Amino acid sequence: MNLYEKINSEQGVFIIAELSANHNGSLEVALQTVEAAKRAGADAIKLQTYTADSMTIDSRRSDFMIKGTIWDGQNLYELYKQAYTPWEWHKAIFEKAAKEDLVCFSSPFDKKAVDFLEELNVPAYKIASFEITDIPLIEYTASKGKPIILSTGIAQKEDIELALVTCRNVGNDQISLLKCTSSYPAPIEEANMAMIPEFKSEFGIIPGLSDHTMGSTVPVVATTLGAKIIEKHFILDRSIGGPDASFSMNEEEFTQMVRAVREAEKAVGRVNYTPTEKQLKGRDFSRSLYVVEDINEGELITEENVRSIRPGFGLHPKYLKDILGRKANSNLKKGDPFTLEMVD
Repeated sequence: MNLYEKINSEQGVFIIAELSANHNGSLEVALQTVEAAKRAGADAIKLQTYTADSMTIDSRRSDFMIKGTIWDGQNLYELYKQAYTPWEWHKAIFEKAAKEDLVCFSSPFDKKAVDFLEELNVPAYKIASFEITDIPLIEYTASKGKPIILSTGIAQKEDIELALVTCRNVGNDQISLLKCTSSYPAPIEEANMAMIPEFKSEFGIIPGLSDHTMGSTVPVVATTLGAKIIEKHFILDRSIGGPDASFSMNEEEFTQMVRAVREAEKAVGRVNYTPTEKQLKGRDFSRSLYVVEDINEGELITEENVRSIRPGFGLHPKYLKDILGRKANSNLKKGDPFTLEMVD
């Protein structure tokens, strides 16, 4: 069973801890974060594979200066130079994840990153929200035949459609779409979880969530609406700082989220009209027909001497009209559960 099949199975929501820049420049912190993600209940740890030079150019022209975000005042090159995960760390992180029985994969940002990750035998690829328009990257990544998880934080419908066609044109239909709001942190009123079932019905893919809101509410709602993947940024402790610290969950918060998602899964359940053992036992307290006044043999059955009351050990109330006006064939006592054999 490959990762796509596992995600699409009945094994539950696949929960990803996004490491991103939350190693804050320390391999030791990165490895400790993998351990913490396992303790918190994650199924996977995800990296980002790029360099500042593969993301942008070193320029301080206005186009390259960040405005309107938590990273205001930095230029793109400075941000990515600070945030990137050194490629020489990847092998150690992958090995640590394997030791912790966590799936480990990454988001590549250029062809060289894909080639590098292929050498590590990644089980899947994630295309980040801002790269959903990079059709050459999507095509090259999808051509490797691994499951593709596409984030949609900036996507219009035509962007999604083009990305899906690109994957399918190279024979890759192992696609998941994550609803994402590319705001850091994202306002809960912009989560728009109605897109989860829409993605599934409109595009025929596995739907999921890449969440930048604070707290567990949005992941729980996504789960109830059919999300099969939940991704959240994860950090050992926000006090260590870093570009993504302010909107990342710590171990305690992530653990609570995982618990809430697992409880939501149980609450959703499945379509099933067969009562559980407890529900069947509960039918003891349903209504049924009982003798509520003593009735002599030959006396007529009326609404005064037989009624629908609790508990449920007597005749089904649907038979009340059938027995009214008929004669009792024996003496009946108040409190007897009524049966059809009691009347002629």
